[in-house]
Formats: sequence, structure tokens, C-alpha cells
Amino acid sequence: MKHLFYLIFLFFSFALVPAQQTDYVDFKSANGLLGVRFESSEIGGQVWYEFEVLKSVDSIFINAVNMKIDAVTIREVDGSITELDYNNDGKKLWLNYDFKEGLAYKVHFNYKAKPKRALYFVERESEAQVWSQGQGQGTSHWFPSIDDVNDKLVFNLSVTLPKEYTFITNGKETASIPLPDNYVKWHYNMQKPMSSYLVALAIGKYDKTTEISKSGIPLEYYYYPEDSLKAEPTYRHTKQLFDFLEEEIGFPYPWQNYKQVPVKDFLYSGMENTSLTIFSDGFVTDSIAFIDKNYITVNAHELAHQWFGDLVTATSGEHHWLQEGFATYYAMLAERAIFGDNHYYWQLFKNAQELIAQEAEGQSTSLLDPKSSSVTFYKKGAWALHILREKVGDSAFKSAVTAYFEKYQFDTVKTSDFISEIEIASGQDVSDFVKEWLVETSFPEDTVVKSLKQSQFMQEYFSVNCEVFEAKCLDYLVSDVSDASKIKVIGQIADKIDAGAFQNGIKVRQAIAKYVDKIPAELKFQYESLLEDASYVTIENALYHLWVNFPLDRVKYLQKTKDIRGFNDYNVRLLWLALHLNTVEYQSEKKEEVLDELIRYSLADRHFELRMNAFAYLKLLDAFNEASIKSLLEAMSHHNWRFSKYAKELISELEQVESYKQIINKFKQ
Repeated sequence: MKHLFYLIFLFFSFALVPAQQTDYVDFKSANGLLGVRFESSEIGGQVWYEFEVLKSVDSIFINAVNMKIDAVTIREVDGSITELDYNNDGKKLWLNYDFKEGLAYKVHFNYKAKPKRALYFVERESEAQVWSQGQGQGTSHWFPSIDDVNDKLVFNLSVTLPKEYTFITNGKETASIPLPDNYVKWHYNMQKPMSSYLVALAIGKYDKTTEISKSGIPLEYYYYPEDSLKAEPTYRHTKQLFDFLEEEIGFPYPWQNYKQVPVKDFLYSGMENTSLTIFSDGFVTDSIAFIDKNYITVNAHELAHQWFGDLVTATSGEHHWLQEGFATYYAMLAERAIFGDNHYYWQLFKNAQELIAQEAEGQSTSLLDPKSSSVTFYKKGAWALHILREKVGDSAFKSAVTAYFEKYQFDTVKTSDFISEIEIASGQDVSDFVKEWLVETSFPEDTVVKSLKQSQFMQEYFSVNCEVFEAKCLDYLVSDVSDASKIKVIGQIADKIDAGAFQNGIKVRQAIAKYVDKIPAELKFQYESLLEDASYVTIENALYHLWVNFPLDRVKYLQKTKDIRGFNDYNVRLLWLALHLNTVEYQSEKKEEVLDELIRYSLADRHFELRMNAFAYLKLLDAFNEASIKSLLEAMSHHNWRFSKYAKELISELEQVESYKQIINKFKQ
């Protein structure tokens, strides 16, 4: 995930003796029979909990935030069902009873909730979706659950929905039963326990395709029916990633199946719910978008979490790197198996650049600091594992990881648990490593550079420097040095390239479109060829720079690109609309229609990334109207934190413009 919540464990008192709830009760399973009301954004149903009492106690709790609870019953030891005394304080459902040590109990109740977080009801372009994001003690806002990650249990969910909707949740679908009035009852089953923050659901209109892994695990890929041609490029290499991780980790995939489902306006890039990754549909790509922005890194990262985070879970935020650092590292290894060593070292290098920049800003922290940034948890964590593997060797490292899972599967772990397995497998004392990489706040830059220089690819990249060897630089662009080195050259001498530079591959040509903004007349023909590339990034940059540099040919460039949308944020289309409005001689009778289209993309029934892009162009063109300003004001309370932050900042800017200020005040009143 790109943004982190840190887990705060709840303590409470029994008979004035402070203790964690897990000391008194071991929850075994939770079964939910749910119903969803789209029109009122409500969820509810029946819940059954089974648990064993570890120490006699007169009350236990289930986390249930702002829920209505009724019909609470308990199955007595003799099998009879009786009403149970309970107290609902708005955060917890307290079950009051003379619970006896060593006995198992089953409790049943009804609940209803209208969640303000963790379960989102989204309607876009007349299609409804519901999806969850439970990390950070969120699940208890939509399903009565156990916030403490240290208590793992089996969750089995069922739901009744209109037949046009698909229900996806953790585990294996065991039945979808047709009911009267065009409804379907869905049943899912889990076999192994998990922390409740990993409980998830997604409801929407989906088709799916399935592959089978080398070990026989079904890999289920969901997609919108209209995106059938995007399913393959979106999920490309998934089976290869899965098969690699099973072999590399040395411990079998622990769940019944693996499902992936895109949703609209997701909070982050993806979330590793047990057996069910939910991810942003911004990563749903066609074969062209795959070149520039694909799902592979997110895919590999969330898949690695099925082991690191889901199978073994950090006991607290102090050990969060055991999840994010490992998922990042193993995703890099999986991509290395597909794209090669150079790709792996390039990712390491980019991560190091971010960590060095973070340190330069005075923001470096320890990997064991629960308040560390995502850059630290993800990227320093991955670097730490890379260095540790170099230190102890491949064999010892892999043996330690396998032993780690064999010992702690379906359990919670601390950093010392993993380090202990490393020391046993390698026979080495790694306390110096722990101090330098896990405890200290500084980023060991010298060690990093030394490791990177083991790659000839990186040695070459470091040696290519036009600021020192300017005379060689044009030769670099027609040599066999790597694309990364050529891109570095173009960034340094963008004003000096010649026609030979255009003979390179798509990534180098993309850099030309990005960095060469002043186009010499003698390169016009070659530069125009960039509009033919299978890259939406290249087309967007090339269209803009050609439009600026050659005013007499603007109509030609607009006509050539009029049918291209680009990514899911319509990057090419929105640029085209803005350029159209600024090209007086092109389709003058359609200016109002073009502006209306741009405004339409800013409205509430569109994906938030498309809306952000549309708002940016409306600001640039000074073209907001009442509908778009109203939409921007509504966006200030959008559930996606990036979008709401953007909207608030943009509203603050518009309030400085008198004409917009009047409209804003009108709607605020």
C-alpha cells in the first residue's frame, strides 16, 4: 500500500486487572449473513461468533462502531439458546456473562450500520459499487469484529444481492443461490484464520477470468464487462509472479484461492486483504497504457503480502516493516524474474534516491519507529533485506524465510523473530546489521553505492555524465548503452540532440518527448513521429510541444489525435480539449461543445483522477462555471483523501478570484 495506518492495540480492565482481551478469550470464527442497502449506504445482518474462554471472566467485547445491535443470544453449555445481557457503548458490544475457563461458546446477534469509513458506497456513471478498506481498525465500522491484530480467526461471509451484482470476499465461493424477485444469495468459506483488518468485500458488476497456478491455486481476475479487452494487459504476468513467489519464499500459498478486483475511487493503489486484493481501477490498462502505467508492481506487492502480513502479521506498528519492507522486496524479486537484473537494480537505485532525498530533508527515521514514513517502511525495508541477503548469502536467507513461515504461520511476529531465524540459518551474529539498518535513523549511503556498483548496468549509468564528458554524449545516444543511461543523457543535453536519437526504443523516445520542449525545425519530422508511438505519455508530451512550436500545423496535430483518450484520467483527451479551445482556427463552431465536455469530466459521476485532471485544466483555462465549482466543493468531502485535499487547496486558490468567490459563497450558503 502507498499510505499506512498504524495499529493501536486496545487494552481494558477485568476486575481492575489490566490485560489484553486476547489473554481472556480466543475468538475462533465469525459468520455473517449480510444485507446491503445501496440507496441508504447501509449494511447489516446476522452474526455468529464462536470463541473459547482462556480465563474465567464476566464480560468480553466485540468491536462494533456506531452500530445498532439487538437479539443477542448465547448457546449454553447444555445446547440451549438464551438471551444474553449486553451493553452497546457505540464502540464495543460488551457481552456480560459468567464465562468459564476452558469452555467454548457461540453468540448470535443482529446488527445494522451506516459506516462513515472503511465501507464505501460509490456510484459512477449510473453504476453502483460497494467496497471495503479495513486496515487501521476499520473493519469494525462495517462488520462487528476484533480490532486486535493478535487475535486471528476464520471469517465466513454471505450476502443477498440483486442478481446483476457480483459479491467477492475472502475465501472460496461455495454457492450462489437464485432467490425470488431476481436476487441471489452468495456464500463464501474461509478455512484458515486471519486478522480482522484483512476482512474485505467488493460488490459490483463484474466478469472474471481464471488461471491455475503451477501448484493448483485458482487465480481469479475480475474486470468490468466493458473492459474485456483490458483484462489481459491488466493482469499480465500474474501467474508468473505467483509461481515465482511460491518457489522463492519456499512456503506454499496458504489460502484457498487468490482473487483480484478493481474498484472505483479506491483510497490507495491496492490492499492485500486475505485471498482478495482490491485495487484502484486506475491500474486497469489497455495494451498501450501497459507501456507507461501498469499494474505489475502493485500486483506483485499485494501478492507478496499474502505471506508477509496476511500469513504472518506484525504484532504492532514497531514491526510494520516486516510487512511492507518484505512485500516491497519480494515484489522486486518477482519483477526481476520477469524483467531481469537491470530492472531490479534500477528499482533499488530509484528507492535509494528517495531515501537520500528524505534524509536530506531531515526526515529519516528508524525502521522500528511506528511513525516512520511509507518511504522508510517500504523502501528502506526492501534495501535492508537486499543488504541482509548479501551478508548471509542466498541459501541461508531463503532457509530462514522458509523456517520463519513454518514456525509462525497464522500467527503474529516481532522483528526479533525473523532475526533469530536468520542467525540460526546463517550461523552469523547480525547485530551490527540490526543496529545499522533497523535501529539507526540514517540511510547507509556508502553501503548502498557499493552494492549498486556490483551491477555493470549501474556502473555504466554512473559513468555516463554529460556535464563531465559532453563531447561523448551524442555518441552515447547511438551506442549500445542502456536505455536508462540514454534517458539520463537526454535529460542533460535536451537542446543538443540530433536525428539519430529518434532511432532508439520507446522509452528513450518518451524521454525526448518529455525533455525536448524547443524543437529545431530540422527535427520536426522526427518529432512528429512521436505521435505514432504506443505510449500515452509520449503522445501527450509530443502533442503539447508540437502545438507550441509549430503554430501553423496545430490543426493537423489536433486532427491526428482527436480520437485518443489515454489513461483512465484521459490525459491525452483533456490536453486535446484544452488545446482545441486555444486553437481559434480549429472547429470554431464546436468551442462550446468542447468546453462542455471538459466540464462534464469534472462532475461527481466521474472517476476522481479524471475529475482532478479536469479541474486542473479548468483552472489553467480560467473556465470554471457553477456546475464545476459545485462539484469541486462536493469533492472537499470525498472519501479519497488525496482528492479531498486537492479540492480544498484549489478552492482556497479560487476564493482569491472575485468572480469565483461569489459562486463559492453562493453554494456555501
